[in-house]
Amino acid sequence: MYTSHLLSLALLYVSCVVAAPRTPQGQHLPIKRRSPAGRTVEEWGKWAVAHRQRMSAKYGSAEATKRSTGTALFFGSLAIGTPPTSYDVILDTGSSEPFQISYGSGKASGYLGSDIVQMAGFSVTNQTFGVCDTVSSGLLTSPVSGLLGLAFQTIASSGAIPFWQALVEGDAWDSPLMAFHLTRFLNVSTAEVLEYGGSLSMGFANQSLYTGDIEYHDLAATESYWILALTSLATNGESISIPSGTDSYAAIDTGTTLVGGPSKYLSQFYAQIPGATAGTGNFQGYYTYPCDTTVNPTMSFGGKDWPISEADFRLTQLSQDTCLGAFFELTTGSSAPSWIVGDTFLKNVYSVFRYNPASVGFAELSDLALAYNGADTPVPSATIGSAAATVIATGTTSVPTGTSGSSGSVRLESSSRFLIVAVGGALLVTMSRSLWL
Repeated sequence: MYTSHLLSLALLYVSCVVAAPRTPQGQHLPIKRRSPAGRTVEEWGKWAVAHRQRMSAKYGSAEATKRSTGTALFFGSLAIGTPPTSYDVILDTGSSEPFQISYGSGKASGYLGSDIVQMAGFSVTNQTFGVCDTVSSGLLTSPVSGLLGLAFQTIASSGAIPFWQALVEGDAWDSPLMAFHLTRFLNVSTAEVLEYGGSLSMGFANQSLYTGDIEYHDLAATESYWILALTSLATNGESISIPSGTDSYAAIDTGTTLVGGPSKYLSQFYAQIPGATAGTGNFQGYYTYPCDTTVNPTMSFGGKDWPISEADFRLTQLSQDTCLGAFFELTTGSSAPSWIVGDTFLKNVYSVFRYNPASVGFAELSDLALAYNGADTPVPSATIGSAAATVIATGTTSVPTGTSGSSGSVRLESSSRFLIVAVGGALLVTMSRSLWL
């Protein structure tokens, strides 16, 4: 059953940008997070199957790599139009221009439009984006309306320049980077459905949220996803060596909940955990292990071994004695990286995504950042105000050949659980977190 629903799907193209006169900028955007609902073992099994299917769609083929899942816990707000209307969007460094989505339940269609897009004090005028005017029932999970693509233009099927890239190329940021701090609410019995999720800093790294130096690593592949070479995966002091080359390529993806990788390496990893067993049925591709077993995973990208909290590695407790691990087997397509490193890892570090030189960096979380885990911090609300810096999108919109739509726009056809907005900006964004997987 289709309902009329005008929502942004994808910010698709900026032909050129010019920075308006301004002082150097770096801004803060709060992030929200949604809490995972309580589930039975059967419900967890259904979720596990759906999660693998979504990830296979996102990274499973040359076509699917240009798509996005929108399944993460963390989202922030942006505003579109004149007068501006705010939308909550998932913040996803694993996508750029999610123009089509082909998995999950539901369907949406629409057309291209253009208007002012604002986020945390920055705006792009004449920005082209997708507008969804037909949405099937059950497609969206409130309050999320879309997805903010924070990867590179090269994986945008439309050839679009993502909003964040338009801002950095328009010189709207102090520094050409954005950084994430994500909060943890696992095993917090008092957690609400929506909680404070951390922050996204665009244009600078927030020194109050990390300690020590940021360990940067150049991207291992041409700018597409934010890809690093995973050099070591270990648990309980036993390391699994990852060979160099494409087997080591890992997308650092804020829009993904867990960590996925090739079965041949994950089987070695779980072999180091006493009592770990490969899942069956709906849990195929996952592993269970005794809940009373200590698991201390680490990951390295050629420098420090970064620890993952046992609370993050334990995805859920299926029974009194059996827990489900957060590392799962994933087969990706030939044009996609072999590993997908999501929030299970990223909640344990301050992560920095640098445009130039193209690299990803990690730093230890500060005491202040750690204090937000499980804390009773107000959930941020959408705010719309004057822009601290503006870039102007000019020129002609580029659309794929053979498409059609009203007013010279392309028709969008997509099926998924979420609508997409491919945007980005130069700001520090405080996030809300939804405790939901």
